[in-house]
Amino acid sequence: MGKLRVRNLIVLLFVAAIPVIAQEGFKSVESRVVEHTLRNGLKFIILPRHEAPVVSFVTYADVGSVDETWGSTGLAHLFEHMAFKGTNTIGTKDYKKEKVALKKLDQAYLRLREEQRKGDKADSTKSKQLEKGFAAAQEEASKYVVSNEFGTAVEQAGGTGLNASTSWDATNYYFNLPSNKVELWFSLESERFLNPVIRDFYKERDVVMEERRRSIESQPIGKLIEEFLSVAYKAHPYGVSVVGHMSDLQAMTRAQAERFFKSHYVPSNLTIAAVGDVEPKEMIRLAEVYFGRIPAAPKPDPLTTVEPPQRGERRVFLEEQSQRVMLLGYHKGSILHKDDAVFDAITDLMSQGRISRLYRSLVRDKKIATFAGGFSGIPGQKYPGLFLFFAFPSPGHTNEECENAIDSEIVRLKTELVDEATLKAVKTRARANLIRQLNSNQGLALQFTFYQAVTGEWRTLFKQLDAIDAVTAQDIKRVANEYFEKNNRTVAYLEPLKEVKKP
Repeated sequence: MGKLRVRNLIVLLFVAAIPVIAQEGFKSVESRVVEHTLRNGLKFIILPRHEAPVVSFVTYADVGSVDETWGSTGLAHLFEHMAFKGTNTIGTKDYKKEKVALKKLDQAYLRLREEQRKGDKADSTKSKQLEKGFAAAQEEASKYVVSNEFGTAVEQAGGTGLNASTSWDATNYYFNLPSNKVELWFSLESERFLNPVIRDFYKERDVVMEERRRSIESQPIGKLIEEFLSVAYKAHPYGVSVVGHMSDLQAMTRAQAERFFKSHYVPSNLTIAAVGDVEPKEMIRLAEVYFGRIPAAPKPDPLTTVEPPQRGERRVFLEEQSQRVMLLGYHKGSILHKDDAVFDAITDLMSQGRISRLYRSLVRDKKIATFAGGFSGIPGQKYPGLFLFFAFPSPGHTNEECENAIDSEIVRLKTELVDEATLKAVKTRARANLIRQLNSNQGLALQFTFYQAVTGEWRTLFKQLDAIDAVTAQDIKRVANEYFEKNNRTVAYLEPLKEVKKP
């Protein structure tokens, strides 16, 4: 959240702190990881790397847009914004007075919302009065706010990369600090999950609504993806955009955000990784002092909705002022499924650079697309997702041509065994790709927390190469035949808006 001024010295030190993990060796890295779980259930994963005095921190909250309920879509993402607004001691001039002002603000909003919900029966004069009252209440509450105090504290300590992200599966919070400032991280990060204050909520809600307008409603590809997922999923919340529905955002309240925090941001639902110039014993001591203050609470109930098997091909056609785009998605298992590594191999085979099958066929040889590829993990990996093929047709060519060409390559997967040399190259590139993902402290921290939260074991990260090494040509052929079936797919076309001819 918020852009921080980059301190050149810290950036240089951070870059210097990135040894090539291939040189360290996976076993060496794994053996130096220290785990510690607090009594409240919060888990720490610590990896000392002393090459430079910098530490990368990642807090993985196992809560994403799939954990929302109907009527509150977009709340996980909106709360991510709220987590930077401060606490009862950070970001406020006088919290006692601010608390009173926030209560009055909530009351003013609820009165306004009640009148607005009357629709055509609403009293226009009363609505205007309530709008004025709401605006005045917002202004009063804003008097006590110290903007971006959280970010300023990080920046002044030499921190970089303060940010967060929300997906369907999770919300990540992360930044880097000099190693002599680690206690500041413990203080700030624990406070925002111990005593958060949902301030500037309605202003930030407007920011998120504008984000939706920019990223989806005014972006043809954004619209296409939203429509595509809503058709591909009939039951599972993977079919709803992370940013949420506009009507849900418009009606959302501070009380909803507070309830969401209390039910989902419990210690047992958080995983934290610290990678860099740290001493594990001191990190554990600080973890106990700061995060041990957060009361234990039960993990939220797991999502029970399961997407039913697809029984027939689904198609989406969208006309916009845009270039053509084609999407082709097949349902597959989650990251825990036995065939997950096979899909990784197919991703490489079909999409890895200029040697990939889709590039050579659609872009280089047939020249019907400017870009084409395929990959898994869409929309997420925690639950069964999609393997997504895509193509951007070249000028003068059509989505249908690209779909047919991709279908031809899928037939090859189903009928021809990948030769040994190609499969060996796929596995070599898989090793290189994994190493690239782990070539930074932050990259390691992100991967540790992801695998711990999603698979229940951070060591799964280092088993990925074993899994892909075990993939055979027969596996690729089997998986293609099992999953890449017409009844299991959703197709989406984005077509240029047709001009209406004048009579």
